[in-house]
Amino acid sequence: MNLHQLRFVREAVRQNFNLTEAAKALFTSQPGVSKAIIELEEELGVDIFTRHGKRIRGLTEPGRAVLKSVEMIMQEIESLKQIGKEFAAQDSGSFTIATTHTQARYSLPKVVQAFAQKFPKVRLSLLQGNPKQVAEMVLKDQADLAIATESISDIEGLISLPCYQWEHLVVVPPDHALLRSRSITLEEISAYPLITYDAAFAGRNKIDHAFSLRSLKPDVLLEAIDADVIKTYVELGMGVGIIAGMAFDPERDKNLRAISAGHLFGTNVSRLAMKQGAYLRSYVYTFIELLAPTLTRKLIEQVMSGEKDMYEL
Repeated sequence: MNLHQLRFVREAVRQNFNLTEAAKALFTSQPGVSKAIIELEEELGVDIFTRHGKRIRGLTEPGRAVLKSVEMIMQEIESLKQIGKEFAAQDSGSFTIATTHTQARYSLPKVVQAFAQKFPKVRLSLLQGNPKQVAEMVLKDQADLAIATESISDIEGLISLPCYQWEHLVVVPPDHALLRSRSITLEEISAYPLITYDAAFAGRNKIDHAFSLRSLKPDVLLEAIDADVIKTYVELGMGVGIIAGMAFDPERDKNLRAISAGHLFGTNVSRLAMKQGAYLRSYVYTFIELLAPTLTRKLIEQVMSGEKDMYEL
């Protein structure tokens, strides 16, 4: 048994059981991958994959148990590598964050700036996607951390912690009729075309749920992943916008007015997630504490080790 065989098994599953694609991803040959997997099966005495002819189609029951062990072994190997790197260079290396556009655009700039000043030798990368995509990036070791809304809180293989709370805002032009309301209602908002987030982003599920509870079907004129796009079309008078509170700046958005909507759509929580069992370098802990001062290294290590089952705001 060797590490190449374990890598081939893991990559075959990641590539949806396509050995040709698995071989490409690992820069080797398809026959070599197939031969190594068969040799591993013979050594273990069980079939890892179900087959149709020469093609693999899925995992057998023992194969699922084997894959779970393979993932744990590969994670431990990655942790060993990271330990070596950290002791070799305490203040340099690479650090990748997977996050949504809203977080990258509005929540992270000051944190990233402060981090870069503390660790100028660290190469920081930001990958963007929807919450499901950024979680997948961490699970596949493409990123060290994921930062998104609470939708990343219950994904198997990830440890998720809350960073901060926020509420939605309704944004309108300066002369809009909604500004005359003492406390806006869902009925008042639904009288106008709405411009808000795509279904996968920034608490959109809570917006939809609130209208549904009142049996209202608002006219969603435009959906976007970017609050700047939403605000642009609101400025044009095309409708009423609903955005994350962090995305509004009175100085920058002088052509708009914001109305609190927390009483309508509730409170949202931005969370960070890391892969279960991952080894975090010292500067990753520093970044996390810059983002959310309550998430100290001691607390994170307790959660990662299983000593503390849950931490919530």
